[in-house]
Amino acid sequence: MEFRDLKAQYQHHKEEIDDAIRRVLSNGGFIGGAPVRELEEKLAEYVGVKHCITCANGTDALQLALMAWGIGPGDAVFVPDFTFFSSAEVVPVVGATPVFVDIDADTYNMSPDSLEKAIQYVHNSTDLRPRAIVAVDLFGQPADYDRIRKIAQQYHLFLLEDAAQGFGGSIRGKRACAFGDISTTSFFPAKPLGCYGDGGAIFTDHDEWAALLRSYCVHGKGADKYDNVRIGMNSRLDTIQAAVLLKKLAFFDEETEKCNRVAAEYSRLLQGHVKTPVAAPEMYSGWAQYTIRLEDEQHREDAMQRLKDAGIPTAVYYKKPLHKQEALKDYAVSELDYHVTEQTCLSCLSLPMHAYLETGEIEKICETIKSVTP
Repeated sequence: MEFRDLKAQYQHHKEEIDDAIRRVLSNGGFIGGAPVRELEEKLAEYVGVKHCITCANGTDALQLALMAWGIGPGDAVFVPDFTFFSSAEVVPVVGATPVFVDIDADTYNMSPDSLEKAIQYVHNSTDLRPRAIVAVDLFGQPADYDRIRKIAQQYHLFLLEDAAQGFGGSIRGKRACAFGDISTTSFFPAKPLGCYGDGGAIFTDHDEWAALLRSYCVHGKGADKYDNVRIGMNSRLDTIQAAVLLKKLAFFDEETEKCNRVAAEYSRLLQGHVKTPVAAPEMYSGWAQYTIRLEDEQHREDAMQRLKDAGIPTAVYYKKPLHKQEALKDYAVSELDYHVTEQTCLSCLSLPMHAYLETGEIEKICETIKSVTP
């Protein structure tokens, strides 16, 4: 059994994916070119925004967004405490200060109430300038943008949507990557829309930011790559990856719908035995992961071992809050409360999730979990 079955996906679509790669190899253009331009156009249309700028990976996408806004020393950027390291890592890279925010116990996304408390703390107790919010669409479900957007507007903050796991999700039909002033995603292979290496993309309706982002991606280019008008970085999507993503985008919605059926079956079978993920009203998840919560760390270890013995892979996202990571611990604020994150880190467990899980496999996973639950 696979945790995220990329091999099955490839076998189902082998002919068209192989053909796309062969075309790039035959043409001999491996950076930029028509496939990259076509992918950017189709992704922008899919999301419903004006501009899509592809780049080398999802981490670069986040950093590039902060660069476009001129975020730097003395600026505070609010980041959920429960997310992958890169969501916060990019903040000190540009010289700014990450301020961690607790999460909602049901959705695992940033808590708007905790966000507002963190903003008020920075206003009242520090010399930092609140500048931006990084809202992460964790495990596939968009964050609570109805409330987070209002908070951003109230305090005059930029809103950056990190949809690395959220691509394919939506709120009332509006797709992930359309909720931020700038939004980003990752095409890491295990992401909902993944390529066969690294890749990322940035989305915005803002013309000036889009032009800046395209410049920053290619060494701060001006009229061309040998006219360097600002300090940038080298962050371009490979043409082969663009070709693969164009083929995968064609069947992406079908796979996302299958993942939603898998999640519904998990929830039906596990309800009352463990804490299952909650889909907020009017939200549609891309189901990057299906994450349950057990009673405590020991119960989780017991469940993981029982599942491993049954040949079932699992993963823990994430074992440590960001404010306890060695590289970020100096940014922790003792006056702010992170108890939901801390409890979740000790009890969460992600189960196999992909469009090719069979009913019998889902039942086996759920029966194994039930065998170690009270």
